[in-house]
Amino acid sequence: MRESVDTTNSEHYVWGEVSDGWRLLDSQGLSVIEERVPAGAGEAWHVHDSATQFFYVLEGAPEMQTADGVVELGPRSGVEVAAGLPHRFFNPGPGETRFLVISTPNTRGDRRSVDVDGSAQ
Repeated sequence: MRESVDTTNSEHYVWGEVSDGWRLLDSQGLSVIEERVPAGAGEAWHVHDSATQFFYVLEGAPEMQTADGVVELGPRSGVEVAAGLPHRFFNPGPGETRFLVISTPNTRGDRRSVDVDGSAQ
């Protein structure tokens, strides 16, 4: 039987200099990550060519910015981001946000930076 996983026993990484991520599940076909983003921080615009992602907010009031528009999120709400859609997760504040990002297949090696219109940077 597998052991339970949480942020205390999972691989931790820092991104964007101020945000944290914990790889709760990291298989080739599926990834589940918990992330913490302080107010005023977020990702750079990017796209995944193969992976579809689902962002589920645990706490806070972030937004998902996509080439199709902005989706405002709150606790216990989520949004799907289809493969090929330029996007960025952003936390306008006032407090930090925590969320899960579930990706299939895994996004390792499937991320490239783009401008908001989807053109390569």
